[in-house]
Amino acid sequence: MTSEFKEFPDYVPDDGITAAELVSGKEGLTYNDFLILPGYIDFASKEVTLNSPITKKITLNTPLVSSPMDTVTESRMAIAMALMGGIGFVHHNCSAEFQAEEVRKVKKFEQGFILDPIVLSCSHTVNDVKKVKESYGFSGVAITDTGKLGGRLLGIVTSRDIDFLDDFDQKISEVMTPREKLVTAKAGTSLSEANQLLQASKKGKLPIVNEDDQLVGLISRTDLKKNREFPQASKDKNKQLLVGAAMSTHEKDKTRLDMLVNAGVDVIILDSSQGNSIYQIDMIKYIKNRYPDLQIIGGNVVTAAQAKSLIDAGVDGLRVGMGSGSICITQEVMAVGRPQGTAVYRVAEYARRFRVPVIADGGITCVGHITKALALGASTVMMGSLLAATSESPGEYFYQDGVRLKKYRGMGCLAAMKDGDGAKERYFSDQDAIRVAQGVAGSVVDRGSIYTYIPYLVAGIQHGCQDIGSRSLFTLRSMMYDGKLKFEKRTLAAMKEGGVHSLHSYEMKLY
Repeated sequence: MTSEFKEFPDYVPDDGITAAELVSGKEGLTYNDFLILPGYIDFASKEVTLNSPITKKITLNTPLVSSPMDTVTESRMAIAMALMGGIGFVHHNCSAEFQAEEVRKVKKFEQGFILDPIVLSCSHTVNDVKKVKESYGFSGVAITDTGKLGGRLLGIVTSRDIDFLDDFDQKISEVMTPREKLVTAKAGTSLSEANQLLQASKKGKLPIVNEDDQLVGLISRTDLKKNREFPQASKDKNKQLLVGAAMSTHEKDKTRLDMLVNAGVDVIILDSSQGNSIYQIDMIKYIKNRYPDLQIIGGNVVTAAQAKSLIDAGVDGLRVGMGSGSICITQEVMAVGRPQGTAVYRVAEYARRFRVPVIADGGITCVGHITKALALGASTVMMGSLLAATSESPGEYFYQDGVRLKKYRGMGCLAAMKDGDGAKERYFSDQDAIRVAQGVAGSVVDRGSIYTYIPYLVAGIQHGCQDIGSRSLFTLRSMMYDGKLKFEKRTLAAMKEGGVHSLHSYEMKLY
């Protein structure tokens, strides 16, 4: 060993560049243009915690969000995302009534105390119970004398009462389990006490009644099981699943807003391809004045200047991305936008000063891109194409050349604009005589169910954080802003080397 190395045995040369240095050039960067350098591992990947804020007041256990697109998120997707610890945003390319009902389905799906259960009266029929099951996915319905919550409890109808019936016109009173055979809990009973009662009784439903035997709530055995199966589920203070919804900045959507709030929506996304507008600023101020506690996510933005306008107006979160989605052609057609890697860093670095979380929206094609977005300062990541071909997305599967597919389209494509006002309003095209498409329609390969796909994404993020040396997403962002997290740009040859190469053939099965 030479004398100079004997003098500095702990010397390690500086390696890599900081995030600030990474984006300091004049060119914009995508997720493929760089890599994160590895750190030191002294913990297992399963120890990595992924809780992260989506707004100032809402924190998710999983930093994954489904996009408000009509081929991605309706109630079924939103339910699945919330159960897995994320959140779904119900699209608005539909009537306000339909969207509010989709939000309502999510809020009713899984709860501790069900504070607004579906209630029928004795005059209803078995067919009405069947309709409840088709709409909400369950058939356990309380029966009161008024057919409403607050009425005197008369009985309960469950699937066991109706599954083998042929006459759907029978009155509920003929098939229900009557009041005297029910186990109930008194109003004021704690959730843990109610759970013990339900487990001891071996019943499927536990009605909650007041001193006048009036129905005030309900607890479901299936909800107890879901609580065990989905411990990371995103819930509000009433143990209901969290759900978001999109709306435009148009005056007529103020009525939509009222309907969404009445349905129980937790957070609103103002859906616009370019969020820095007087229309969005005015709508943010209107919502904050009318519903001060409702969380608002503004966007889309890709610069600090755009972000400032919306932060000054009062947003609780920002959605970042313009033209980077797989079905989006805004950058091509409008010549406006920004590469997503640079956009996420620039907006997040500015917004953090005001404690406003950032959603990275677009450009995500694999789990590695999610980790990169989070490493550049995003708190959560919004996905469209990654979720569009799951079992829980709207639409039907079809086969083409032996491959199972689902349709997926950008909200800026002409077909989406034709089908609903939400798409036109998002791209400021509702008043145009000639509409200019900013998206395309296509198809994506079947990815199976959210309940198997999201765990794969979560495990991938945890392993990425482990390689980096970060035990949490909070630590990951701190490392980045402190300059301890190092990056490196890569050439086209390096990108080729980092992918599958030099094989005659191969099969890629990710999970």
